[in-house]
Amino acid sequence: MSDSPSGHVVAVARDDAHRFSKPTRDSIVLIANHGVEGDVHAGSTVTHLSRVRRDPAAPNLRQVHLLHSELFADMARRGHGIAPGALGENVTTAGVDLLALPLGTRLAIGDDAVVELTGLRNPCRQIDGLSKGLMKELVHVDDRGETVRLAGVMSVVVAGGEVRPGDGIRVILPVGAPQPLRAV
Repeated sequence: MSDSPSGHVVAVARDDAHRFSKPTRDSIVLIANHGVEGDVHAGSTVTHLSRVRRDPAAPNLRQVHLLHSELFADMARRGHGIAPGALGENVTTAGVDLLALPLGTRLAIGDDAVVELTGLRNPCRQIDGLSKGLMKELVHVDDRGETVRLAGVMSVVVAGGEVRPGDGIRVILPVGAPQPLRAV
C-alpha cells in the first residue's frame, strides 16, 4: 500500500439513540470490527433501522461515517447551515478529499485507529428536516446524468483507538486498480 499525506480531524460525534444528528464529543473510541463505542450504529451486522428490516444478518459496512468539513462552506453558500455532527457523521475531517478516494482506502487516524472505506453515504430524506432542500443539494444528478453523492463516506474499523479533534489523518491507498466508491 502507498501512503499519501492528508489532513486532520475537525470534530468527533456519537449518539446512543437513533436520532439524525449526533452530539460532538471531546473524543470517541473506535473498536475493531465494531465501530464507535457507545454509538447506535456500531456492530458487526447492520444497525441502521432501514437495513435491519431488509436483512438483519448483513455485514455492517456503515460502522463509521466520515464527512469533509469543506462541505459546510459550500452548503452555507447555498443557504444551508451545517455544523459538525449535524448530518450524523462520527468523524468530521479537513484536508482529505474523501469523495475522491477509491474503495478499500484506509485512513489512519490519530495514534492507533484505522478505518477502511466501504462506500459513499446514501442519505435519507431526514436530511430535509435539518434544512429544507438540503437533500437535493447532497444527492443530485449531474450534467452527464450521473448521481452525485456529497454526504460523506462510510467505513469499517480495522484497528481500534481513541480519536480526537486535531488528530492527523493519513491516507493509505489500496494496491491495484482503483475502484470508485459506490453508495452503501
